[in-house]
Amino acid sequence: MKIILLLLLLFIPFRCQAISAESYVVMDYDTGRVLMSKSEEKKKLIASTTKIMTCIIALENGDLNSIRKVGNEVLKSFGSGIYVQVGEEMSLENLLYGLMLRSGNDAAIEIAYHISGNLEKFVMLMNQKAYELGMKDTTFLNPHGLEEDDGSGNVSTAKDMAILMRYALQNEMFLKIIGTKIHTVKGEGKTYVWHNKNKLLSMSEYALGGKTGYTKKAKRTLVTASRKDDKTCIVVTLNDGNDFLDHKNLCDEVFGDYQRVTLVDKETFIFSENLNSNYYLERSLYGLLKQDEVQKVRVEYQITNENSSEAGVVQVFLKDELLASEKILNKLEEKKEGFFTKFLRWLFSW
Repeated sequence: MKIILLLLLLFIPFRCQAISAESYVVMDYDTGRVLMSKSEEKKKLIASTTKIMTCIIALENGDLNSIRKVGNEVLKSFGSGIYVQVGEEMSLENLLYGLMLRSGNDAAIEIAYHISGNLEKFVMLMNQKAYELGMKDTTFLNPHGLEEDDGSGNVSTAKDMAILMRYALQNEMFLKIIGTKIHTVKGEGKTYVWHNKNKLLSMSEYALGGKTGYTKKAKRTLVTASRKDDKTCIVVTLNDGNDFLDHKNLCDEVFGDYQRVTLVDKETFIFSENLNSNYYLERSLYGLLKQDEVQKVRVEYQITNENSSEAGVVQVFLKDELLASEKILNKLEEKKEGFFTKFLRWLFSW
């Protein structure tokens, strides 16, 4: 009997692999729900995954076509770089490719100076954005992720970095950059050819991209996103010597175990709940659920102000966990102007 059981175990496929990360998170892109995790709120050095924030700050505050003339500040850069020289000119767009594909610390410095004039003001923007996103355990000291002279560095958690990645993925240019395998820049008498350091782009057909990181103190850090059909998952690992394979295995597990479910359909919700026909939702709500979770979902709505353009809210719960919410909007009927009102408006327009 023992031999038979042993043989059966040998032939049972195990999808759940041991994850070597000190901390990690697997997040559903649609809802932001954490599907799997370990020490998700443990504060850790994050190394060059910092550059996700650097990139999104630049995309939201800069002109991609604007040109940066490299200054003497670049001489302070060390570690990985794109090796631009003082006096060289490069567009913000190309600097961002150098930042994300080659993890250029020199690119990070030049981007910061280009957007804010100095590192301090740029770092303020980074921390302000982290606060806005609810990254409560995150502190940025610089735009590149290297440790400072006193040994301190950019600190975050696996969960906070997943929150950041989920936000960044909504930016089409960010998505384009991180998914690029090779980028070529032709300058005056100089050509750069940058290959993406993210090996997951070659290991998995479903990888959208992400950002690698490493320092001696932080060890290997990695943030990625993958999409199969309509399922999108985000994976963050901190201090993981087997990170690329772990990311692939974790996403494969999600794709196999979860289905993407329509939680609220914007086309039918109002009518199914017999609500005012002037109410509407801007978008449908989706989420990744296991088969046995589907029946445990409940939808609740609240109308708080019938006369406002924002009439209320619809919320989706899995047991007691809030999965998603959306404002219920109101098509307010425009009041018709009377003759006297029209006359006065005409009179004062002269």
